[in-house]
Amino acid sequence: QVQLVESGGGLVQAGGSLRLSCLASGGTFKEYAMGWFRQAPGKEREFVAAISWAGGSTGYRDSVKGRFTISRDNAKNTVFLQMNSLKPEDTAVYYCAAMQDTRVLSYINYELELKYDYWGQGTQVTVSS
Repeated sequence: QVQLVESGGGLVQAGGSLRLSCLASGGTFKEYAMGWFRQAPGKEREFVAAISWAGGSTGYRDSVKGRFTISRDNAKNTVFLQMNSLKPEDTAVYYCAAMQDTRVLSYINYELELKYDYWGQGTQVTVSS
């Protein structure tokens, strides 16, 4: 059983930056591809970014490309989401998720929630205009 705990959320002005962290425990972290999802009020949860088990491949939704960067430190069992040039429409609860799969992302449907085995509780990100 893998436990995921997100941190780093908060309130920031438009154009600002935040760095989210997700600490994993209870499993072998390097066996998992990791993803970030978000859910805004009144909307369905949506994919944001994903990274393969070794960090060699990444994927992003179009609206965050060039602004967000996902990375991981397997020695520290942590995945990060660096968010720059934040916009009010980025306001959401951000969730970390783990998928037990050691293939490169091109072989994985990493945008699908159903593919992920474990989820964190989420961290709130609020971007003011």
